[in-house]
Amino acid sequence: MRRSVTAAYLAGLLIALLTGGAAASSGGPASEREMPVMAAPLAVGDTGTAGRQLVGTVESVEATLGYTDPEPSLMLHYPGAEYVKVHLRQLLLLPGDYLTVTDATGQEVYRYEADPLFGVGTEGQWTTSVTGDTAVLTLHRVAEAVPAGMDRLGVVIDQVARGFLPEEPVPNPAPAPSPESICGRDNSQDAACYRSSYPTIYRNTKAVARLLIDGTELCTAFRVGPNNRMLTNHHCLPDDWSATRTEVWFNYQCAECNGWAVYRPTKVYVDRVLDRDPVLDYTLFTVDDFAAVAHYGYLELANGSAISGEEIYIPQHPRGLPTRVAAVEAPGRNCVIIDTAADGYADRTDVTYYCDTDGGSSGSPVLSRRTHQVVALHHFGGCPNSGVRMDLIRQRISRYL
Repeated sequence: MRRSVTAAYLAGLLIALLTGGAAASSGGPASEREMPVMAAPLAVGDTGTAGRQLVGTVESVEATLGYTDPEPSLMLHYPGAEYVKVHLRQLLLLPGDYLTVTDATGQEVYRYEADPLFGVGTEGQWTTSVTGDTAVLTLHRVAEAVPAGMDRLGVVIDQVARGFLPEEPVPNPAPAPSPESICGRDNSQDAACYRSSYPTIYRNTKAVARLLIDGTELCTAFRVGPNNRMLTNHHCLPDDWSATRTEVWFNYQCAECNGWAVYRPTKVYVDRVLDRDPVLDYTLFTVDDFAAVAHYGYLELANGSAISGEEIYIPQHPRGLPTRVAAVEAPGRNCVIIDTAADGYADRTDVTYYCDTDGGSSGSPVLSRRTHQVVALHHFGGCPNSGVRMDLIRQRISRYL
């Protein structure tokens, strides 16, 4: 049975059509599955804007899903890409109709509904990325026919952000002032390698998230305390524009030690920046769907300063890989704090260590193996690599926690 279309809704559609604007939509995860999916690890090593890791590119496309199209679905396939993220220039739908964006298996699903009176004249919107090399867009219709004069209804796709393809040369932007560093051989391991041998370390990796910034760059972040609070580097999220265009991926981890299958991540967005400081290189922020990620747990900040010689570990997303842990600086030798008052962006603000890091590790927590509390916020390399002293950051952000 065909639904009736209200005059107000049709008026809004006419406004949008006449102005040529795009209607913004609301959307979120329709389902999230914690089951392994097959995905090849990323293997790029250059840094992007302001030291962030560059992992993908944006390209123009010309594609539509209209009400007169014989097929209601459209597939965007980039063989070997790690993710696909779609930009909608237009989303004009009849009431009750909606768009879904899914991965190739249909297990990662995001739903979008249009409101023609909201967002007219805007530049459209980005959908949430889907993991893997394929995005499938489907127009779900309730109405049997399109009202007269509404032939311009539908979806217009004009851009796609996607991970680099295996055969693509990675652009070489200007290097960051202090690049991430692997000190000799990379001794980091998949988080899953610690599941049985060091269960507390493995459990703490769940509070660490990957940031996908503006569809092409990434850093690492982590939950701080039981409330909706997360920390990363200021150079990762230096302004509100970057923050509002950032996805936060939880549980992007290998299912088995040295395996290929990864858990399907739970993806939310940065909601609000609470505090930031370029000298201490931190940004404190919230996410928009805290309930979806609260069960992954949180990390506690150390009350005092780090101790020289203290053993540490760093859960991180180097080069965008599923969560890895740097805990060993050489075979048979655990990572330790070298200097507790090294110079960072200011005098004596950093601690140093030889734990391996790489592009994308910025914003990772440096944790004590004794207390499992965060003693520093990793921010750049140089062998020794370094992180901002958490006792200094804690003084600044304690009122927000």
